[in-house]
Amino acid sequence: MTQSVLNAQSVLNPQSELAKLLHEGTVIPAHPLALNADRTLDEVHQRALSRYYFDAGSGGIAVGVHSTQFEIRDHGMYSPILELAAETVDEWNTQNRPFLKVAGVAGTTENAVAEAEIAAELGYHAVLLSPPRPGPEDDLWGRPEEIERYALDRARAVGEVMPVIGFYLQEAIRGPRLSFDFWRQFVGIESVVAVKAAPFNRYRTLDVARAIAESSRRDEVTLYTENDDTIVHDLLSDFTFDVDGDPVTVNIRGGLLGHWSVWTKRAVEMHQQVQRAREGDRGLLFDLMSKANAVTDANGALFDAVNNFAGCIPGVHEILRRQGLMQGRWCLNPREVVSPGQVEELDRVIRSHPWLTDDEFVAEHLDEWLR
Repeated sequence: MTQSVLNAQSVLNPQSELAKLLHEGTVIPAHPLALNADRTLDEVHQRALSRYYFDAGSGGIAVGVHSTQFEIRDHGMYSPILELAAETVDEWNTQNRPFLKVAGVAGTTENAVAEAEIAAELGYHAVLLSPPRPGPEDDLWGRPEEIERYALDRARAVGEVMPVIGFYLQEAIRGPRLSFDFWRQFVGIESVVAVKAAPFNRYRTLDVARAIAESSRRDEVTLYTENDDTIVHDLLSDFTFDVDGDPVTVNIRGGLLGHWSVWTKRAVEMHQQVQRAREGDRGLLFDLMSKANAVTDANGALFDAVNNFAGCIPGVHEILRRQGLMQGRWCLNPREVVSPGQVEELDRVIRSHPWLTDDEFVAEHLDEWLR
């Protein structure tokens, strides 16, 4: 059995350190793509970002996801970007602490399986499976039951290669509406280890939580958030349901977030505070409930919510540029730029909530990360 296969299987072993890390909950930033002005890969700053996330205390990184730009697939960059991130964190992890490497996989069943095979060979531990999206000749779109059947079959196929993290994507950016019954079947797939809820909708988040609560695999599938409008609220929430006459509670234990690709040191600290609050620190709980709305306010500027998230990736890049972790805001798609007024909104939230930033931490270590 190859080492890459062992890496992937370790997340399925509940006794492994990686499985415990995933299921206890952690901070997993969605890794951005650092580019030069000519839109070629800036390897120096790409490595610096990976080192930053590791040293900030995150429990892993997710590469090849939306924040890494789906266009990397059109530019032949998918495998090189995954390889660079894996190589960088493996070399940087001199203490050999548990650190999750998650690869985003997307597209048709055939393409998602092929990407999962690449991730397995590169030593990744799990894949984040993007939901199916409509194509120009997609006759399934508009028939919810067919979409769900296709999505389940696709997940099973990918799960034969790698452990799977499911992804409930909001409709505003072309995510499909998925039923409670879909999620009930999805979490029953043995290779599913977690679900990332990002429907930006409390009713639909409840569907996922209830599906896990009612599943015989409730102790094997962990709920993560990417509800960017309710990050801290999600982490503090209990979802309790009656299951065969007994109360069963599901918690959102961590996040796999583009938002956490900036100010990551503070995100890690806040996640630790959430864990202490959940253990009974009432004063910290009330403090976090107040700070939760500041996090949402900052996310609105970062992700350009007022413009339906048009500037979400350049908004993240702008913060990283200011800190020296990127040279510029460039995206592979030259039309993907910050929206009018977005930079000013970022200035406003930083003035209003300066405690959210980790500029001093970055400045202290930047030279070492850029070597």
